[in-house]
Amino acid sequence: MQTKQKNYFSWLIQQLKGWPQQNYYLFWFAFGCQIMTLVDHPLTAVSVVTFIGTTLGVLCVLAINATKAVNGWLGLFSAACFIYVGFSAKNYLSIFEQVAYVLTLDLPVLLSVRTWNEETKNNVKKFRKQEWLLALLFTVTVWLLSAYFIGQLTNDPRPLYDGLAFAVSLTGGIVCFLRYNNQYFWWLFSGIAQLVLWAITYHQGDASLGMAINSSIYVINDILAFTVSPWFNAGRKRLGLKKIQ
Repeated sequence: MQTKQKNYFSWLIQQLKGWPQQNYYLFWFAFGCQIMTLVDHPLTAVSVVTFIGTTLGVLCVLAINATKAVNGWLGLFSAACFIYVGFSAKNYLSIFEQVAYVLTLDLPVLLSVRTWNEETKNNVKKFRKQEWLLALLFTVTVWLLSAYFIGQLTNDPRPLYDGLAFAVSLTGGIVCFLRYNNQYFWWLFSGIAQLVLWAITYHQGDASLGMAINSSIYVINDILAFTVSPWFNAGRKRLGLKKIQ
């Protein structure tokens, strides 16, 4: 049993290797920004949990970018941190957003962790017109319904922004689960929506600046993915993978 556990953890550590160089550069840039934000403000439980969550969160999205299965554990632990931060900030839909990530991204990876890398890289698809329409309609519907109900049932001070970030992120998680590379259009918009949400939240005194910085790093990662990730043909060509038709 101990040997199996040791081999499993060694394998997970190996999943942090072999990423595009740009991914490592982005992580260390993000880590430096979060360190400066942490030490430049009073240390509180929220700021420390935000620092831990954002560090793990950036590693998680970079791992997804590189189709590395370690993103399952990284996503699970970062989700726990972000749920705490979201509750503290009264951005309640951000809590459901993290639950959606766990269900659509983290648990499926953890349940097939040894095979997720190859199965994902070799089964990437892209939308046709029907999938585009369904995904867009789903996003708008979830946004309107979630923003309305969270505004009516809670004291969420930013229901429209919270609802938009939730709707786009939920759709992105489902599209990723189904292995469509179009998820990155949703991730890009999700990062922008979250940047707006957490910048406003910070301005209103309800959150650490670290969450807004984290969202901006996510946006950079999403742009990066279009050029270096196996989810797209430019990155697949570099890795010698079959072209997505």
